[in-house]
Amino acid sequence: MMVLVVGCKKDKSLNDWGAQVPDPNGMLNLSLSAEPSLLNPILSTDAYSSEVIGKVFNGLIRINEDLKPEPDLATSYNVSEDGTIYTFYLRKDVKWHDGRNFTAEDVSFTFKTIMNPDTNTVRRSNYYINKKPISIIIVNDYVLKIISPEPFAPLLMSLGIEILPEHILNKDDINKSKFNFNPIGTGPYKFVEWKSGQYIKLVRNENYFGPKPKVKEILYKIIPDTNTNLVSLSKQEIDMAGIPAKDLKRFEKDENLEIFQYQKLHYSYIGINQVHPILYDIRVRKAISHAINKDSLVRSVLKGKGKAAWLPTSPELWSYPDNQNNIPKYDYSPEKSRKLLVAAGYEFDHQKKLYKKNGKELALTIFVPKGNKVGEKCVQIIQQFLAQVGIKLDIQVKEWRSLLKIINASDNPKKFDMVMLGWSLGIDPDSYSIWHSSQYPNGFNFIGYRNLAVNKLLIAGRQEVNIPKRKAIYEEIYQKIAFDVPYIFLFYPDTIIGVNKRVGGLSRPGPAGLMNRIEDVFVTKPL
Repeated sequence: MMVLVVGCKKDKSLNDWGAQVPDPNGMLNLSLSAEPSLLNPILSTDAYSSEVIGKVFNGLIRINEDLKPEPDLATSYNVSEDGTIYTFYLRKDVKWHDGRNFTAEDVSFTFKTIMNPDTNTVRRSNYYINKKPISIIIVNDYVLKIISPEPFAPLLMSLGIEILPEHILNKDDINKSKFNFNPIGTGPYKFVEWKSGQYIKLVRNENYFGPKPKVKEILYKIIPDTNTNLVSLSKQEIDMAGIPAKDLKRFEKDENLEIFQYQKLHYSYIGINQVHPILYDIRVRKAISHAINKDSLVRSVLKGKGKAAWLPTSPELWSYPDNQNNIPKYDYSPEKSRKLLVAAGYEFDHQKKLYKKNGKELALTIFVPKGNKVGEKCVQIIQQFLAQVGIKLDIQVKEWRSLLKIINASDNPKKFDMVMLGWSLGIDPDSYSIWHSSQYPNGFNFIGYRNLAVNKLLIAGRQEVNIPKRKAIYEEIYQKIAFDVPYIFLFYPDTIIGVNKRVGGLSRPGPAGLMNRIEDVFVTKPL
């Protein structure tokens, strides 16, 4: 039987078998919720910079979608039986974006620059073991050995940091180099242009050593406001965006989108300045924690798409405790909160409905990044929670770069009370750079946390290579940190991503992200 089809327009995005057809000249339109600080992998401290850096640079190893390390700039590597010597065999077919050959000199230069005390980096502690630095021996242009003074469990993951070009930066002051805003890497995409407040543009590296990237250009539009970002997704002006839980049902009806939900290695928290004249008192910090109903935040802000957090780690990591009975959980209890404030010497002013001490109101300020609607909503609710127990909380919405300057400043004490932020975690539980007291004020320990027992355990966690023993160490670390309340751990939000259906080649949904292998991602031809 013959069937005649009249008036049907062929979908150019599909081939004769209904499969998507990649457009080799296509552009992938992505967004950044804040402007990156700079594009140098050893100097950056924010996720927005890292998002772009990961496309422009490579490390010796990369993390695949199963959260396992695999060679990248290296063809292979091995580790000595005693866990101290890492030998890397480098690829011979890698060129920098300016055409120069990549060699072991670049690797050595990168790690030595990080370890140089003049470099403004928060990553130096990753390459010092008991105050002794790793050493690098270049065997030849494509073989090098990295030697640790003693077994150091997280070293392999730290060696995955993106590598810098020695021939460009060897005479520069890396802290002030123009390279930081006009980078040259080895990655699948080359940097083209950065128009502040508007976009960052990348173009395919035609000489990439790996599989040729399927997308010709990537345009990162800088869209700080969540609502504007969602409008751009709806209008197909960007191809991918995070979707707040409250908007999920609306976007599930969008026929142009595919929705993905999964857990990332992430937690949201309130960082508390430990050297603040009010907040240094653990009783005040505990009172604040008891005043906040985390389950209510999950229900109201996340619409149930997440769960309350009590620890500085993720349930997706192997180090997460199996038994949490010993973990201090400051449950929601306004009554306990008020008793702690009284114990700390505060008296309740019934007229103003605020606690006071020495005639001064218990008034604090919290900073939240501009455009982070989830964060803004959270602090508004937290403001109400604290008001119920007699604590005044002022909210200040800060532009991202301004906020970074405050928390990264060398000031002691730093000029903030509390701040609403989130951590994206690595796959190794080592958190020395966040919690060790030596990492304040010039490090990720920007709140000034200090616990000598935790310091010792953090070092022990790095030295222990036996996984069960190492897990026990981190369980003790988490227990002590949770007790001290340097952060109020809020929740683990579910990741909800909307992706335009014209995008293909995505990785399996999971903590490694949907674009774990950006080389495989493609866009189809327009209809």
